[in-house]
Amino acid sequence: MNRTDRLYAIVEELRASAPRHRSARELAQRYEVSVRTIERDIGALQQAGVPIYADVGRRGGYALDKTMTLPPLNFTPAEAVAVAVALNQANGTPFARASRSAVRKIVTAMSARDAHAARDLASRVRIFEREDAVDPPSVPSVIEEAIVAQRVLRLSYTDRNGVRTERDVEPVLFVSDLGRWYLVGWCRLRDGARAFRVDRVVSAAVTGEPAPARSYEEFVPRIPDLVARGPALD
Repeated sequence: MNRTDRLYAIVEELRASAPRHRSARELAQRYEVSVRTIERDIGALQQAGVPIYADVGRRGGYALDKTMTLPPLNFTPAEAVAVAVALNQANGTPFARASRSAVRKIVTAMSARDAHAARDLASRVRIFEREDAVDPPSVPSVIEEAIVAQRVLRLSYTDRNGVRTERDVEPVLFVSDLGRWYLVGWCRLRDGARAFRVDRVVSAAVTGEPAPARSYEEFVPRIPDLVARGPALD
């Protein structure tokens, strides 16, 4: 687990257990890192404004401000399972991680009785895939993060002809077409709009440079052509 994913996971762990505390040792064992690493992570989250407070002493630990937790939700067990089944279809999309987080929040915010009933019902639900079905490739979370934060991406990309290039891309939006996901953005290498198949992204890194504001409406009319062409014809 990289540090970004671990920071998200720590917040969700504290949110789920609130108002109970979690010690640095418990968190370190859960995420297979040192206690010192957890302490640094907590410090970084606090500096970022996450309302985590610490209690010292033998039974102390870290807890999330209870105002940041959800009250019990009025989902029925069947409704919770329905949401989980629907969100299961997000696997392989830019929102796979967010969907798993959403299901966890729903279950932890339900009453103990309803959450138990939902888990029991979920254990009696099976989703079968065709034997010849191909699992969709996952979308690198860094691409999703770059779009949300509006930061320039540095891509190593292999086109349909097997040619690899390095490009700085200003991400604008995601597009799904026939089960494939594309990143649409402004390619600085070619000084133009391009669509990149995410399963051909060899590596992606956020540069930290703010991406210029670009209206996605400008790109939408060109999406069919961009997806058809791709960067292979550059």
